[in-house]
Amino acid sequence: MFTSFTILIILIYKLMWVVVMGEMFSIIFNVGVMKKTSRSVLGFIGKLINDLLSFVVFSVLDFLDVLLCYVYKIVDFFVENEWKSCYCSAPKQAVINRGNILVSENGEAKKIVCLTSSTKLQLDEVSDTLYTRPSRVVEMSKITVKRRNVAGQRTGQPSVMVKMLREKTGGHKSHPATRWSDCDCDTCNAWSRSCKDTLFVHMEGRKDNVSENVLFIHGFISSSAFWTETLFPNFSRSVKSKYRLFAVDLLGFGKSPKPRESLYTMKEHVDMIERSVLEPYKVESFHIVAHSLGCILALALAVKYPKSVKSLTLLAPPYFPTPKGEDAAQYMMRKVAPRQVWPLIAFGASMACWYEHVSRTICLLICKHHRTWEFLTKLITRDRIRTYLVDGFCCHTHNAAWHTLHNVISGTAAKIEGYLDMVQKRLNCNVHVFHGQDDELIPVECSDNVKTKVPRANVRIVENKDHITIVVGRQKDFARELEQIWKTSKTN
Repeated sequence: MFTSFTILIILIYKLMWVVVMGEMFSIIFNVGVMKKTSRSVLGFIGKLINDLLSFVVFSVLDFLDVLLCYVYKIVDFFVENEWKSCYCSAPKQAVINRGNILVSENGEAKKIVCLTSSTKLQLDEVSDTLYTRPSRVVEMSKITVKRRNVAGQRTGQPSVMVKMLREKTGGHKSHPATRWSDCDCDTCNAWSRSCKDTLFVHMEGRKDNVSENVLFIHGFISSSAFWTETLFPNFSRSVKSKYRLFAVDLLGFGKSPKPRESLYTMKEHVDMIERSVLEPYKVESFHIVAHSLGCILALALAVKYPKSVKSLTLLAPPYFPTPKGEDAAQYMMRKVAPRQVWPLIAFGASMACWYEHVSRTICLLICKHHRTWEFLTKLITRDRIRTYLVDGFCCHTHNAAWHTLHNVISGTAAKIEGYLDMVQKRLNCNVHVFHGQDDELIPVECSDNVKTKVPRANVRIVENKDHITIVVGRQKDFARELEQIWKTSKTN
C-alpha cells in the first residue's frame, strides 16, 4: 500500500514537472515571439496555476475514490449485512443466466430490464459514464483489472454491472426505503410512508375551468422551491386567476420519492411527471419553464407531446454538440465536469460526476445532516435569509443524484440534437431561451447552440447574472417576462 502510494506521488511529481516546463516554454514563446500583452501573460499564468492545482487535486481524488470504495463496501456489509456492488470496475458485458438481461460491449443487444412491477428500463438508457470514467489510478491498474475481468468471464461469473442491474430488478432481498448514509427525517422520508407513488407537486392558481397550464421543472440538486419561493409570489393576479401553475420536485429530489431500486433514467423522470401532473390533473395543453437539467426533460416532454406544448422557455440549457468521432456521453461529462478546481462550481460538478464514492461522502456529510446545516445557517445569519436553496441542495440521496447526473445529463447527450430537430420541425410553439452572461457551469455558447438548431428561438443573454441568479434576484422582472411569453404564445 505504502509502496504504491509512493510510486503514485513520484509519477505525479514527474508529470507535474513536464506540465510546468511545457507551459513555461509556451508562455516564453508566446511572449517573446508573438509579443502577447501583459494581460495575456497573466491569463497564461492563471491557467497554468489552475491546471497544476487541478492535476494534483484530482490525482489525489482518483486515489481517494479507490480507497473509499473499499471503506464503503466494508461499512455497507456490517450495517446492511450485504456486499454492495459499485460501478468502479464494471465492464459493460456478460449475461444474466436467467435470461432477462443481456449487456454487450458493442451495444447491439438491447433487451428490457424490469425494475419494478410497473416500471421498465431499456438498457440504452443506462449511460456508459456510470462505469467508464477514466482516472490515473484506474489507468495504472488497467492490466490488473483486465486480468480480473477475464478470470471472471472464464468462471461464468456476471460482471459487477450486471450484479448491480440484478439488484435493481429485485433479484435480492427487499431493502428499507433509505440507506444508512441517507437522511431519514420526516421531510426526506415522508414519501415512503405514503401510498401515493407520485411526485410532490406544488400547485397554485385557478382550480376549475382551466384553459392555461404551466409546468415548472427545476435543475440538478434543486427542488420546486426554486420556483415557488421566487416566481410564484410575483405573478400578477390576472395570471393566477387564469393559469394553473405546477412546480414539481423531480424523482429523487426534494419531497418526492427517492426509491433505492430506481436508476433515475430519462424515461423514469418523464413517466413520473406524466403520472403526477399530466394525467391526474387532466392537462391537455401546457407551457413549460425549465432550468438547466430540467431543460433536457422539457425537451423530451415537448417531443412526446408536440401538439400540447404552447410555449417552451429554457434557462441555461446544457447543449454541447458532440464533435465528430467523439462519444456523446463522455464528451458531455467532460464539458459539464471538466476536472478543474476553478471555478468552484465546476469543481463541485466534477467531484459529483467523476467520483462515485467521494460524491457519496459529500452526500453523507451534507444531505444526511442537512438539518444541522440549516440550523447553523439560521444561527449565523440570525435567521435573516431564507434557506430554500439550501433545502433544495440538500434534500436528495446519493443514489438519486448520481444516477440522474449520468443517465439524464450525460446519457441523453446523443439525443438532445434529435430533440431540438423535432422542436424545430414538429412543434409550432414559441421557444425562448434565457442565459446568464456570467454562468460558469453552463456557458453561454450552449444557448447559441440551441439557436443554431432552432433558428426561431428567441435567445436572451442577461448581463451580470449566473446559473442561479438568472432567476434568483431578478424574479419580479422574470415573472413579467414569462407572463408576456404566455400571453403572446401561439396556439397549436
